[in-house]
Amino acid sequence: MEHTERQDAGTARSGTGEPRWLDPEELEAWVQVAMLMMHLPGELDAQLLRDSHLTHFEYEVLSRLSEAQDRSLRMSTLATLAGGSLSRLSHVVKRLQDRGWVERHPCPEDRRVTFARLTDAGHDVVVQAAPGYVENVRRLVVDKLTRTQLGELIRIGRRLNDTVERIV
Repeated sequence: MEHTERQDAGTARSGTGEPRWLDPEELEAWVQVAMLMMHLPGELDAQLLRDSHLTHFEYEVLSRLSEAQDRSLRMSTLATLAGGSLSRLSHVVKRLQDRGWVERHPCPEDRRVTFARLTDAGHDVVVQAAPGYVENVRRLVVDKLTRTQLGELIRIGRRLNDTVERIV
């Protein structure tokens, strides 16, 4: 359906049941985001697996814990920050526990809440993995953009991720 045959893309279509089709610019923006979502995870995983024997999700878990106060976070908060479900996080934390990199402990105030804490050995792992990861992030994203574009990306990311920021 042609853009001129439908209502302006910014106007809600309540009650008509017709989709709000993307105009060419909106479609191009979405295609670029979708390509990033498909491309970046594989690139990040490949480098981390090759250099540090970690998946990207494992690295995110260790990294988020390393940045937290007392290297400890509620499992639900950690799942949000690392970009995974609580179920997925539980499986990964179990693997990281088996390696001696993370410990779980109940919240003293609410036994229904579980915390994950980064061990010293886990901290060493994330510190060793970080330089290669950062270099890959630079290669894939940061070094391809100007400072102005990085600022735009920050603003766009904050806008798109505002739901996550409210949860945390």
